[in-house]
This record gives sequence, structure tokens and C-alpha cells, in this order.
Amino acid sequence: MGSVIKGIEYVYPERKVTNKELAIEFPDYDFSKFEDKVGVKNRYWVKENETALDLAKKACDKLFEKHSKENVDYILYCTQSPEYFLPTTACILQDYLKINKNIGALDFNLGCSGFVYGMSLAKGLINSGQAKNVLLVTAETYSKYMHPKDRSNRAIFGDAAAATLIAYDGIEYFGEFLFGTDGSGYDKLIVKNGCSRNPFETDAKEINYGTNNIYTDNHLYMNGPEVFNFTNEVIPNFTKEVLEKNKIEFEKVNQFIFHQANAFMLNFMRKRLKIETNKFFIDLEDGGNTVSCTIPIALKKYTSTMEENKSATIALVGFGVGLSWAGGIVTINSKL
Repeated sequence: MGSVIKGIEYVYPERKVTNKELAIEFPDYDFSKFEDKVGVKNRYWVKENETALDLAKKACDKLFEKHSKENVDYILYCTQSPEYFLPTTACILQDYLKINKNIGALDFNLGCSGFVYGMSLAKGLINSGQAKNVLLVTAETYSKYMHPKDRSNRAIFGDAAAATLIAYDGIEYFGEFLFGTDGSGYDKLIVKNGCSRNPFETDAKEINYGTNNIYTDNHLYMNGPEVFNFTNEVIPNFTKEVLEKNKIEFEKVNQFIFHQANAFMLNFMRKRLKIETNKFFIDLEDGGNTVSCTIPIALKKYTSTMEENKSATIALVGFGVGLSWAGGIVTINSKL
């Protein structure tokens, strides 16, 4: 008994925001240097009345143009941009897709490690006999949380949704997963106001941080240096642990796909791990950092280049908000 990825589809919002556009808003910042260092040229943001669920619906529709939805018996919906506090967005998605009502459906709140967590949950559901066809959806609209004067986050983050179909198979294509959590860093990437602990403030104070960035506690805050330090301290050794857990050597991995945080951070870790550039996926140019969607988007892009009838062993590592991280091995036998 095993699990296999049958397909992945993703969508961006229609609204494309280029570095040239941001340069008009922030004329004192050199976006050409930003593009070279961070690797982002364009990002996509939803319109005011558009939500993560709207993107999720489109990604699912795209997926089910190629695959049947009739046998889907579980929906896992990863987001930090829910439609409502309650009910569960996955339930609304079930109704939209007109999938059978005798299925499971739940949301889980994770960011950049969310897709890998979702894969492990899908594997557990399938291998325990509770499900045979799991729809794993990641959908994020961080643009709704960003302050208009927060140049750093507006430059990095984009909105997206990805839909992945994970199914039962007689062969196991998913390896072992490892996880990590450090809640002491919860405030390194956070939207403080608007939930139970701190209500939304209509007159929230503007706060300066970094180099001429502004946010309020109603908006997204990211302590970039601290997130970088966490990643540098934890993820290289964690990656080695994932490979050891799966009894696989570095040279046997065809491709390493990490959360696409930014090109500088990724290259820094690649060099520490001594991985060749052709075996380490980096592609943020069109889309930017789409949080839980970066890994499925990268998987889709990478497998589109695979030769027919040739399999690939891929190491996946997600890390970020929480602080949370997760990693695992997956084998892909065809274009997704």
C-alpha cells in the first residue's frame, strides 16, 4: 500500500505587479539589485474582492480538467488566508466542486512548510485505509495582510493556489517525513491583530522597521534577519537528517526542492550543503514567494522538464512561519 502524486495544477491571480511598478511607489530603492539578489521580477496579487478560495477553485478546476474528481474522498486545505473564521473553507470547496458528501474535509493553518505537512497527512490517510484519493490544496493571499508602505514584503510575496491529487497505489512513492517546530519564534513572522488575542485596531499605530519599511499590528510583519538566521541554523542539518531517515545519499537525489523563500537564502543553503546548481531548484522570477504554494509550483515546473518514462527522486524541504519546518522524499515517474 502506498501513495503517489497523480497531478498538480496551480494558478496566479490576474493582477501582475512588476518591479518597475513597485519602483514607482518606492523610488529610493534599487529594484534592479533586488531582482539580482532575491530573484523576483513579478508577483501576482488578488483584487480587493478576490480571496484565496477563489484561487483554490480555479486551481481545482484546472486539475480536474485532466483528472477525475469522482473518487476524491478527502480534502486537505492548507491556508493562512481562510474565507471565514468559521466554517472550514474545505467544506465550502467541497460544495463548489460538487464532490460526494461522504468525504472528509479539513483546513490546517501552516505557511511555508504546509505542502510537505499536507503530503504527510495524505500519506497517513491513505496508508491507514481512511482515504484513497486526497485533494491537497494550498492557497494564500498574503497581499491582503501587507501594509501599502511595506516595501520589503510587497517585493517578496505573491498570491497563488495549487491543487494536488494524491492517490492510493500498490507501490509507495512517498518516503519518510521529518518535522520541526519552534514556537518561541512565533512573532518572527506574524499578523498580530484581528483574531482572539488582539482585536483589529481601527487606528493602529504605524511602526518603522528595517530600511524604511512601515507596518502596523494589523498587517504582516516579518523579521527578515531572524528568519534568515533560523533557516541557516536549522535547515542544512535538517536536510541531512531527512536523507539519513530515508537511507539515501545526496548524490542519489535527482533534485532538491526547498520552499522558494528568496534566491539569496536558497543559494546560501545550497552552498552550505555543497549541492550542484543543476540539482537545486530556484525559480522565483515570475510569482515570488507564494508561501505554501511554492513547493507544489516548483514540483510542477521541474517535472515538466522530465523525460518520458524516467523517474526522479526529489527531496522536499519547507520552512518558515511558526516557526515550522518539514521535509521528505518523493519519487515522481512522469510529468505532473
